[in-house]
Amino acid sequence: MIYALLSVWVLCVLLILKEKRVARVIIYMTIFSLVSSVSYLFLSAPDVAMAEAAISAFTTVFFIICFERYFSHKDKDRKVEPEKRKSIVKILLPIAFTVAVFGLFIYVVPSEQAAFDLPGMYISRFMYEVGGENAVTAVLLDYRIYDTLFEALIIVVGVVAVIHLSYKKKLEVKSGLHSSVEKDGMAVFAIKIICPIMVLFGIYLVMNGHISPGGGFQGGLAIASFFVCRYLIYDVYDLPIKKLGKMEEVFFAGLVIVAIFIVFLGVTSDVPEAIRPFVQTGYLLAVNALIGLKVACGFIILFYRYIAVERRK
Repeated sequence: MIYALLSVWVLCVLLILKEKRVARVIIYMTIFSLVSSVSYLFLSAPDVAMAEAAISAFTTVFFIICFERYFSHKDKDRKVEPEKRKSIVKILLPIAFTVAVFGLFIYVVPSEQAAFDLPGMYISRFMYEVGGENAVTAVLLDYRIYDTLFEALIIVVGVVAVIHLSYKKKLEVKSGLHSSVEKDGMAVFAIKIICPIMVLFGIYLVMNGHISPGGGFQGGLAIASFFVCRYLIYDVYDLPIKKLGKMEEVFFAGLVIVAIFIVFLGVTSDVPEAIRPFVQTGYLLAVNALIGLKVACGFIILFYRYIAVERRK
């Protein structure tokens, strides 16, 4: 089953690379992300699957709304050119190369048990060394904290780049293009019911990520989705983007400071055994909360930047 999913995954990559129409690329990227999510689930990584599914849903809505009007205006002025005939060699060569690389990858992957069982060590020791009941959270927030910090840094850098490289210098506006969703009474009614559930679910994911599937990243996306829905049904532009940008940087700095004290300096190992579980739980809750708030700020800024500022007439 996993090989079938990976085959579809590779096919989606080829379609994304060869397709020139943006609408179809968005669809292929959504399928690609969905297949990735299901593959993670089959590989016993529900947290990663949940994060991938959340990203897929958020970015699909994001892309559709951002590019809908832009390309509708572009299509009116675009001249229709005769379609060029594609050489069959240009089509078959990338496919053959991908199949060869994929087959080589399957061939060289070791099938026997490694001499050093790193996953087994993580599973057997994470509850004592890190705390919590979710091994994925323990790995991301302790054993592989470098990866988590750099991933969080990428979002910060991406948000800063979007703000400073955009053609509009103003960070905040009072009005912009309206969403067509606000005209659909049934959609507005459904979103109004879902919005409070989104916030509660986001808080639940953040606060329970150390004992169940979830975590700061997934929770932050759920909270950001609430503000996206808020824009869709109320068409409001009252979010202080500049303050949210500063808050994201502060949350990232707090994340680094907490990680330095607990993981890099080993403060947890120096506390008495009686209170160690409380310190570990406090660390996991604090880091998940900081990641969730930082991710929420980042995705809210990206969405409102493109919708409220860049997507104006």
